[in-house]
Amino acid sequence: MEYTAAVRGRRIPMIVKLAYSAFVAVLVPYYWKTYTPWNFLFFCDIALLLTCAGLWLESPFIIGAQAVGILLPQTLWIADFAARLATGHHVTGITAYMFDERIPLFVRALSSFHGWLPLLLLWLLSRLGYDRRAFGAEAIVIAAVLIVCYVFGPVPPAPVSNPQAAVNVNYVYGFSDESSQTWLPSGLWLGTMIAGTLVSAAATHAALKKIFPEPRRVIL
Repeated sequence: MEYTAAVRGRRIPMIVKLAYSAFVAVLVPYYWKTYTPWNFLFFCDIALLLTCAGLWLESPFIIGAQAVGILLPQTLWIADFAARLATGHHVTGITAYMFDERIPLFVRALSSFHGWLPLLLLWLLSRLGYDRRAFGAEAIVIAAVLIVCYVFGPVPPAPVSNPQAAVNVNYVYGFSDESSQTWLPSGLWLGTMIAGTLVSAAATHAALKKIFPEPRRVIL
């Protein structure tokens, strides 16, 4: 059976599209209020929103780009969260906010998408295939978003009036949300972050090419 036939016979179920869209519809206003709109420039949040479009369009290109961008970082998120639950200690500390009681429990529960979104993306790739154009597109997004976050984004720390506000989006000022890093000149740090994120995306791209076939139909 040709892969195109397999794709036509295994469309994304409507219940998945509706459930995902409902989750996004609930999450967006809560995140907007709690973390401010800057939060939606985190790569994981960009992926959450664009995956919604990819679901409805059943687009291997859109889904593939999100997978390239977040699979490896989100695997670290899952590992850190699991370690905290199992041992009481973080591996990297990137999920510390999930245990911050100052953040409403419901809002923290919404962040569960960091754990299941990577699995959903892999499932979608298994049904739609992996579009090899995804890496090139995501590479442009990565560089553009990091530059925007650095030039225009809020620097750490968060204001006293809103301690949960998103700052240091995508770690363009260092790995702490309390203060900017001082190890490197800020421009060099940004360049390092861009290079490191691109390497992560390239490694994911190489793995996905080996695992998933390329769709015969070229779709947005």
